[in-house]
Amino acid sequence: MTPVLDVRALSKGFTMHHLGRNLGAFENVSFSVRPGEFLLLKGRNGAGKSTLLRTIYRSYLADAGQILFASDHGEIDLARAADVDVATLRQNEIGFVTQFLRPRPRVTAEALVAEPLRRAGVATGEALAEARHWLGTFGVKRDLWAAYPTTFSGGEQQKVNLAGALILPKKLQLLDEPTASLDTSARGALVRRLAELKAAGTAMIGVFHHAADVAELIDTELDLSPGAAPQEERDDVAV
Repeated sequence: MTPVLDVRALSKGFTMHHLGRNLGAFENVSFSVRPGEFLLLKGRNGAGKSTLLRTIYRSYLADAGQILFASDHGEIDLARAADVDVATLRQNEIGFVTQFLRPRPRVTAEALVAEPLRRAGVATGEALAEARHWLGTFGVKRDLWAAYPTTFSGGEQQKVNLAGALILPKKLQLLDEPTASLDTSARGALVRRLAELKAAGTAMIGVFHHAADVAELIDTELDLSPGAAPQEERDDVAV
């Protein structure tokens, strides 16, 4: 099966101007992810897990290597793609879920969650109905659906974040500690939604502090710790 994502010899570091030196995040990383496959990123703190996700998403520019993505319009190297192409892929094919929500002021929770569907051409009423469904699924109180997430607690904001990020299936989904700040019920709803997306063919790469939350979904693991073994298939791999 053709990979959705094929990462080849990817490296990323940061220039610390006040120290007068470069700080490496990760070096010469290679792996691939196929449709419906879940890859777990592992490694000690500072190993570069979140940085790798952000480099794939093109929030950071890679120093070297390739990030070959099988888009609906043909293969594209995300490491070198034009910003306008990256923006289009983010809207339609590549999703990113973090533990933080940065809501726009005076935009309601239901409008924020419905936005990806409306951009995809779904009628306003239908998009809002779907948004309300997912807000309820993730445990956001009904009284808050028409309120502004800027006033919510961190946990409630994260539920809104997940509902909006996962309402529209993407070809590739990046997950950076999405269970942070979630209660048990919301974590269960997240795992069920990820299982649905996985079954539908979404490829996923995730960083989870508590990998047991998604143990049943993991197909492969990649340890970014220095000196770690290459990517391994998950048969009897301990989490």
